[in-house]
Amino acid sequence: MISAGMPATHQEVESSDVKKKPGRAQLLCLSGVLPFRDVTTLMYFIFCLTFFLMAATLLRIILSSPRFYEASPGKGYWDTVMFYRKESTIEFFTEEMEIAARYSSQQCDISTNERFDCAPHTPITKETCEARGCCFNNLTKGVPCCFFPLGYPSYKMGAVTPTEMGHTALLNRSSSSFYPKDIMTVQLEVMYETEGRLHFTLKDPGNKRYEVPIKVPKVSSQPVSKLYEVKFSSDPFGIIVLRKSNGRVLLNTTVAPLFFADQFLQISTTLPSPFISGLGEHFTKLMLDINWSEVTFWNRDGHPSANNNLYGSHPFYLVMEDDGSAHGVFLMNSNAMDVALQPAPALTWRIIGGILDFYVFLGPEPKSVIRQYHDVIGYPFMPPYWGLGFHLCRFGYFTTNITRNVVKRMEEAKMPLDVQWNDLDYMDGRRIFTYNKENFSDFPAMADEFHKKGMRYVIIVDPALSSDGPPGTYKPYDTGLKRGVFILNETDQPLVGRVWPGPSVFPDFTNPETHRWWYDMVKSFHDEVPFDGMWIDMNEPSNFESGSLDGCPKNELENPPYIPGVRGGSLKSYTVCASGKQYLSRHYDVHCLYGLGHAIASNRALNKVRRKRPFVISRSTFPSHGHYAGHWTGDISSDWENLYYTIPAVMLFNMFGIPLVGADICGFAGNTTEELCVRWSQLGAFYPFMRNHNDFHSQSQEPYVFSQKAQAAIRKALLLRYSLLPYLYTLFHKAHTAAETVARPLFFEFPSDPNTWTVDHQMMWGEALLITPVLQQGKTEVKGYFPPVTWYSLYDGSAIRSKGQYVFLPTPLDTINVHVREGCILPLQLPNTTTTASRINPFKLIVALSEAGAARGELFWDDGEGLLTFERGDYTHILFLATSNIITSTLIHVNSQIDGLTLGEVSVFGVANPPQKVFVNGVSISDFSFRLDTKVLSLPKLSLPIGMEFTITWSWGN
Repeated sequence: MISAGMPATHQEVESSDVKKKPGRAQLLCLSGVLPFRDVTTLMYFIFCLTFFLMAATLLRIILSSPRFYEASPGKGYWDTVMFYRKESTIEFFTEEMEIAARYSSQQCDISTNERFDCAPHTPITKETCEARGCCFNNLTKGVPCCFFPLGYPSYKMGAVTPTEMGHTALLNRSSSSFYPKDIMTVQLEVMYETEGRLHFTLKDPGNKRYEVPIKVPKVSSQPVSKLYEVKFSSDPFGIIVLRKSNGRVLLNTTVAPLFFADQFLQISTTLPSPFISGLGEHFTKLMLDINWSEVTFWNRDGHPSANNNLYGSHPFYLVMEDDGSAHGVFLMNSNAMDVALQPAPALTWRIIGGILDFYVFLGPEPKSVIRQYHDVIGYPFMPPYWGLGFHLCRFGYFTTNITRNVVKRMEEAKMPLDVQWNDLDYMDGRRIFTYNKENFSDFPAMADEFHKKGMRYVIIVDPALSSDGPPGTYKPYDTGLKRGVFILNETDQPLVGRVWPGPSVFPDFTNPETHRWWYDMVKSFHDEVPFDGMWIDMNEPSNFESGSLDGCPKNELENPPYIPGVRGGSLKSYTVCASGKQYLSRHYDVHCLYGLGHAIASNRALNKVRRKRPFVISRSTFPSHGHYAGHWTGDISSDWENLYYTIPAVMLFNMFGIPLVGADICGFAGNTTEELCVRWSQLGAFYPFMRNHNDFHSQSQEPYVFSQKAQAAIRKALLLRYSLLPYLYTLFHKAHTAAETVARPLFFEFPSDPNTWTVDHQMMWGEALLITPVLQQGKTEVKGYFPPVTWYSLYDGSAIRSKGQYVFLPTPLDTINVHVREGCILPLQLPNTTTTASRINPFKLIVALSEAGAARGELFWDDGEGLLTFERGDYTHILFLATSNIITSTLIHVNSQIDGLTLGEVSVFGVANPPQKVFVNGVSISDFSFRLDTKVLSLPKLSLPIGMEFTITWSWGN
């Protein structure tokens, strides 16, 4: 007889000594390899056949009972799950089903797509695989050759106890796994937090383990209604989450065993569809590859490339379901991890520490999923208006004269420029909070000059500090040492690595004292040089000497039993020792939070020092980062492939709650070309954060270095962006107050159109603008997908009445295709070369009428940089509506910042017939025009106070 829960191995199956192993005879029968050599063999066959007939009868009786139901009529191997219905909302497998599960657990005949890896990142042989109790089959390349059989030993759930927020239960493991230090008892907590948000955790009830220290919403009672149902399997333990409206299984963790050891946690789930997005930061398309791919989370410096862990970690994904609904899952964990995807479709989380802390977001629309996610991690900060202008930087502006000349040449070329930056070049010996008294001797004066031009100035401030100078010669290090703010090594001395200034130490941003010290350093340097924003780089943290100058200890933190697929093969690669001591925990736990801590400290310091809205751009990120700072996508290469990959990157970071995001326009590493830089500048005009930046090893790529034709094209793109800034700023307000995305995928607006789900060569700004850039060399025509509504060209109002189709668009070198969605009203403004100048110019409205003649839009306006203007009520909010032949404005809220500003022009797209008369506030005007070919009504010479309500009407008869 087979012992319950004992795994089958192929070694036993292949044995012919059935008298010694009678339990295996059943399996041999199942595999069809038992010959009838004698009466004993025949008796075994009859026994097997009788067993199967009895089991089939029992299963048929069970399935016909009203106590069971099919949770989801899925198509995959694991899609059908049976549950025992009790009076409560919790369902369990019955004893009969447990017996059937134990019996089926001996099977290794599992389709390749649904094999769950039993030996990830481990060289494995048949013998070592079977020693783990797993199945071995290496006949199919690219899939796990060592995989779990059905019913592999896992945790068993005990009695479930109701709590104020949901349920709790203890899970027990009866035998150890093949990972050391199993936690034999795990506590499950299930919390029904909101109608669309489920929260569940798995923890060690006997010992406090490290948990991510991010503030999350606290809920004290269950919602009245829920969009989800939660089911459980007791043995082996599993949790199943269903969408209540249609019974679709969104999560099913019964498909593979749960592991919860001290340094290895693993949990798997099915996915309801292969259309999964998120799990950043990686060099990926919008939709992830589920064909046996893996993404790794462990923040690391390095040029972005495929299949590598990059600067940030965002363990959140969104799945599109077959009916256009969407759900999301977030794992709140900052330890190193892998997420394995397979074509079942299914997903496996493998983490080397912390707890399992999951949130499930039910949407059901993609935009609702993102809002529910941001409810947990925090809404994005509101950037200053000037931060949305054009930024220019280069590693290699070696003096103030060179930097001034860049600004001068931009002015001469009549190129918009709001913010000039300096890289490490300004520093004395590349030490932060210092400046070179020779090459930057008039550094403070240069910043003041930029301010007088209506510009702003941003400097780079890495986290690492030089540690090799004589005592008393470098204040940031001396004071930091006294105040105990640095990461320590095993001997409780500051851990010393090597970064730009040479031997360097690393601030510990988990320590509250470090934040106070950082503020003191920022204030002291700002008192000398009046900079406006901070560019925080190298904050993974990056370390040129992997680990430390003294090496790292040989312990389980540096060499855990499972090492995720990190670049370089070890946790210390290009960063500090995992065993480094920090205030909150070991670096092993908090590594991925380093950039977040750096961003929080910088945001708070700038807030206090400038008393204005902080502007911080960071390379390393983690969930909730967008509440404090923006992001740029790092050291990308100057080529067409990298140009394309910036589009999914920008859309993904908006999903991650970091809407202020952009890529280095024209690329950072390598030499750009004129055509590439023009096309990149056109796309970059629609990055929420727009900066041109490159390496000193590469050729200069400022807009003015190219031919007059190229300069004209770049200037046109920049002026287009500046004209759209009121709309962009309003989108950021919605992100800040309502968790909307600024740049977004098409499927966010058209989730019921499956054609949009994989589109990542186009993107949208809000709900209104569709951007279709050129992404290939030498192309003057581009193909774009247009969802089934009417789209108007932003430039002339010509219409594309799409049925949901691809359209070829002419795209000469000076043009990027931008279309306005029907039913939207865009607030624009006459552009200038700085936001300071453009903010006082007249506004323009573009009204894109729907087929029914309706449209809607908004404008949010404030002083552009004041703290908490919305929260304090110091802002203007205007609603624009169009109905039939009437356009109105309604003042939702008004303040003095709008005084003196006027509406100078209105263009109405999609007017069916030529108007005979136009009235503004009841007064007939004659200065209007109508184009029969494009159906555009233009009112070019208005002068209406934008802060006063108005009405515009037109008529077709006398």
